[in-house]
Amino acid sequence: MSERLRGYAFGAAGLLGLVALWWLLQATVFADKLVPSPWGVLTTYGDDGFTFYRNNFTSTVEESLRGFAYGNGLALLLASVVLLVPQLERVITQIAIISYCIPLVAITPILYVVLGGADGVGEPSPTAVALAAVSCFFTTLVGAVLGFRSADPASLDVVSVYGGGRFQQLRKVQLVSALPAIISSLQIAAPAAFLGAVLGEYIGGVDRGVAPALINAAQNLNDERAWGLMLVSGLVAGVGYGFFSVLARFVTPWSKGAAS
Repeated sequence: MSERLRGYAFGAAGLLGLVALWWLLQATVFADKLVPSPWGVLTTYGDDGFTFYRNNFTSTVEESLRGFAYGNGLALLLASVVLLVPQLERVITQIAIISYCIPLVAITPILYVVLGGADGVGEPSPTAVALAAVSCFFTTLVGAVLGFRSADPASLDVVSVYGGGRFQQLRKVQLVSALPAIISSLQIAAPAAFLGAVLGEYIGGVDRGVAPALINAAQNLNDERAWGLMLVSGLVAGVGYGFFSVLARFVTPWSKGAAS
């Protein structure tokens, strides 16, 4: 059995073990609690149907994708500015630290007052988009800056000797050397953006989405649906993480992380 197939086998065994443990705890320790069984959650998937999850997850995924693009785009732009104008590093770093240290639940009401909610049913909420962007900004900025600085000094000197300036060094050397770090940062940012979008929906003035569906399930004590939404949310976040993991294997095959 190859190393990759062995890894898949161990992963599947671990997943089955978690399901078995969940089933055992639900039947024993949490028998008197509102903890559904795996079969109960699976049955709820069939009762709710694919349309229910499609309608609620479509807008949330759109919000997270928009926030992912805005937050990471701004982070990569500012990381490039740090390389081109080192004097601005302190200011940009402080902005990033502030965005990371402020609790998301504290700024959500402020964002809602400033940006407002969704324009209609199923439309993305600007508040959720902004929160998704904030959730992934810091990680990508720090990863990109560290990646840019990992460039080989000898290669930078070669570009300089041939008359290249800071921009040529950034484009021809530092960007290539930073790709593994940038993709790793995006790999972490993808689930973070989805989580930020879900949190933003709680106050983001939306009528359809993952957060409203979770609120509705909690108010009706529908524990099977709440757990089902949680598991699908984890699956969506995992798909985002896995996408950049696969992308790293093709874009940065020289990286140790991509090869593993």
